[in-house]
Amino acid sequence: MKNIVDKLQSRGAGALADAELLALLIEDEELAVRLLAACGGTAAALAELRTERLRMIEGLGLRRAQRIAAAVELGRRAAAETADRIDQIRTSADVAALFRPQMEALSHEECWAVYLTSSNRIIERKLVSRGGVQGTVVDYRLVVKWALELLATQLILVHNHPSGAAEPSPQDKVLTERVAAAAALFDIRLLDHLIVSRSGHFSFMEAGLIR
Repeated sequence: MKNIVDKLQSRGAGALADAELLALLIEDEELAVRLLAACGGTAAALAELRTERLRMIEGLGLRRAQRIAAAVELGRRAAAETADRIDQIRTSADVAALFRPQMEALSHEECWAVYLTSSNRIIERKLVSRGGVQGTVVDYRLVVKWALELLATQLILVHNHPSGAAEPSPQDKVLTERVAAAAALFDIRLLDHLIVSRSGHFSFMEAGLIR
């Protein structure tokens, strides 16, 4: 533990590996390594575990499980506050940053629409649909109706994949085509369709799937 503390003091928290940060939190270096390994080696997977699941891990206990849960929640709140300050979309990364705090831990699928001005400023975000683990049904006519009501000239679709894979499904591609075609009838542009997951995000625009 002393080596980790020395590293923290000399180089800062950003220089520490996930296991080292976790070791500082629970005050047990060996347990931290074992805990991360049990979660597939990723902090994101660890963050998804609830306190009840964490406390069942041998050697962890309720107090340490609560510390981890509190640290995860603090991180989520900080990310959400940062996302709330985004008022203009410049890249797909901006969209991902806007939605990841609320989407990455969801066990069900949600689809949102972001309505924009011609200068890419956010007018409003709306929840379009909420589904199950394997998908959700989106009424593309409702998506366009709201765009007209908000006087938006552009929109972006965003949905999550609870499975963790960010690759688009055939249904995702069909939805993108339908929304783009319906919006174009009213001179409204579908700027992008983003899939957000624990592993990252997928942009239809960057992949050349939106013309």
